[in-house]
Amino acid sequence: MMWFDRNHPAVVYGDKRSETVTVADRSHGRVDGTRTLRIEPDVLMDFRALPYSDGTFKLVAFDPPHLERAGQKSWMAAKYGKLSDNWRDDLRAGFSECFRVLEPEGVLVFKWNETHVSLKEVLALTPASPLFGQVSGRKGFTHWLVFMKAAA
Repeated sequence: MMWFDRNHPAVVYGDKRSETVTVADRSHGRVDGTRTLRIEPDVLMDFRALPYSDGTFKLVAFDPPHLERAGQKSWMAAKYGKLSDNWRDDLRAGFSECFRVLEPEGVLVFKWNETHVSLKEVLALTPASPLFGQVSGRKGFTHWLVFMKAAA
């Protein structure tokens, strides 16, 4: 959802899901009150165990699930995913994997919405500090942060 051109030859879009889901979403204006979401990754993968060698990428965008509470058939859960009960371990492993697959001085762009979990709690799960970031969204809950992997 963040890519301007997901078909760009330099982009690999990964998700652990590949599915088409129709969920309730009365805000979208459809008469039947539903919305259809197509999740079509280039590669099926789990961000906790990326299927790439160390130092493969110059840039990684990490946009993990951020919701602790969401209904099984909700639009938000379908679109953004839902955190597991072990979300701290999951995100810690995700950060580790992102840095592992980055080449030295590679860039990690991290997106987090703190509707349910604060950014402070999430940043405690990575040993790296962001270089800079930006707050966005109608309520200012979405954070975009940029990290750089240390030189070798």
